[in-house]
Amino acid sequence: MPVTTAAYATDTLPGGTVDAVVIGGGAAGLNGALMLARSRRSVVVIDSGTPRNAPAEGVHGLLGLDGTPPAELYERGREEVRRYGGVIVSGEVASAEPATPSALPASSASTASSASSAEGDPSAGNAPSAEATPPAGDDPRFTVTLADGRTLTARRLLVATGLRDVLPDVPGLAEHWGHGVVHCPYCHGWEVRDEPIGVLAVGPASVHHALLFRQLTDDLVYFTRGTELDEDTRTRFAARDIRIVDTPVEEVVRADDGGIAGVRLADGQVVARSVLAVATLMRARTEGLEGLGLPIEDLPDGMGRRFASGMAGATEVPGVWVAGNATDPTAQVGAAAAAGALAGAHINALLAIADTDAALAAAKSGATTV
Repeated sequence: MPVTTAAYATDTLPGGTVDAVVIGGGAAGLNGALMLARSRRSVVVIDSGTPRNAPAEGVHGLLGLDGTPPAELYERGREEVRRYGGVIVSGEVASAEPATPSALPASSASTASSASSAEGDPSAGNAPSAEATPPAGDDPRFTVTLADGRTLTARRLLVATGLRDVLPDVPGLAEHWGHGVVHCPYCHGWEVRDEPIGVLAVGPASVHHALLFRQLTDDLVYFTRGTELDEDTRTRFAARDIRIVDTPVEEVVRADDGGIAGVRLADGQVVARSVLAVATLMRARTEGLEGLGLPIEDLPDGMGRRFASGMAGATEVPGVWVAGNATDPTAQVGAAAAAGALAGAHINALLAIADTDAALAAAKSGATTV
């Protein structure tokens, strides 16, 4: 159920090889690109325009920007990346894979921005330029192909594709996603405080979900929906005045104003609720990335899948990092942005080592680099 943001001006895809391609234009991807661009790296962000939080009215829990609409936050982010010479391209990645030597362009990007570029002209300062020697074995290259057939080559990749929230198959539920239907008590909790809230159980994770939302309202109903609930948990719920409904759920009832009126049960009864909380199935967006061979792992309790990653978002695939919800599904916007920044800094640090290695090899062979 991705929601597409409003269209915006897209930049021209550069030729040659760039230092980094960031796949994903959300908080993690843009902040990673910002760190790279500020380090005078040539960086291209490929943005599909479908961020996870697009349906939300505002981003919360982000110091100094609390309540900012997601579209406004990302527009600011794109402009900041561009301010330092980064390139933002609207498009879908059809494939990304290691580049074979025959697939490399005749001229690759320089390992750093041209030193002769004017400091006051960041749009020129991070442009690709030629290098005299081919990349070494530990300085990989990747080919990224867009859905419209355009391609570019990158020295490093940052995957920040985010994830897709999969809702349970309850008629009438999806249309309220991001408004009357919420999943994160920290993202939306204050806004639904004191409302009559219902938790639609999906599994063991829903038990703790209910306790978190009980902090926000005194009127909470837990719909088991066929999931197991042991006597100890029922006793704990009773102690917190959480009402339990075991009757199967049939549908979400729409109110006259377009919001939620309640939940219709299999016996015909309607339990009045204005907000429904559900722990979604969270699946990292992997489309087009199969050629990279990135390891994927299951989340606990069958709650989805994520890209496996280590320190600073590094993966088992040399030259590829992941950041944000694609690898940390529970990260809010601030945490995702921080992860992107850390990955961007790590990429730049290792590129600096690769640049020095290449310069040393060239010096030893008597070659002249540009």
